[in-house]
Amino acid sequence: MNARIDIRETTLPDVYLLQRQPQRDERGWFERMYSPVDLAGVLGQRAIVQVNRTLTRANATVRGMHYQVQPSAEAKIVSRLRGAIFDVAVDVRRGSPTFLRWHADELTAENSRSLFIPEGFAHGFQAVADDCEVLYFHTAAYDPAAERGIHALDPRVAISWPLPVEHLSERDASHPALTPEFDGIVV
Repeated sequence: MNARIDIRETTLPDVYLLQRQPQRDERGWFERMYSPVDLAGVLGQRAIVQVNRTLTRANATVRGMHYQVQPSAEAKIVSRLRGAIFDVAVDVRRGSPTFLRWHADELTAENSRSLFIPEGFAHGFQAVADDCEVLYFHTAAYDPAAERGIHALDPRVAISWPLPVEHLSERDASHPALTPEFDGIVV
């Protein structure tokens, strides 16, 4: 059975849409979520070291925008297991020609998509349905000392969320707005 993952470019260099190819028959379907062979073009020598799963109960909830700095900078593969999400990556790399630009894709049951987000990008999502489950594959372990965040409503980034932003966690709501002096992170 060939349940490959196709890699597609997005509006931001180094952020990729991963299009899974479910194999369907009368029983249902089978789809590959992760394969280092299929994903060698985006992962390179990186290894997946941590897998996390979240449940977001309420529509319009935003989780994010999170990233980690060196020495714990991480790439992520984000996949929706249930529900639908508006998944966002923001370029925070110092000197990048796409600095503070964002890209989003809707990940749904119907489209079998994941998003690959490399080091140097903040990540977050908005639930666009109730009871959304999301699976994250990380190339670095969670490191509280390296964790940083951008407020989901930061005017310098100006993400066009599909719904009014609701239900931010205390931690996410406390992320300050980016100052004019913020010029990115070194990855």
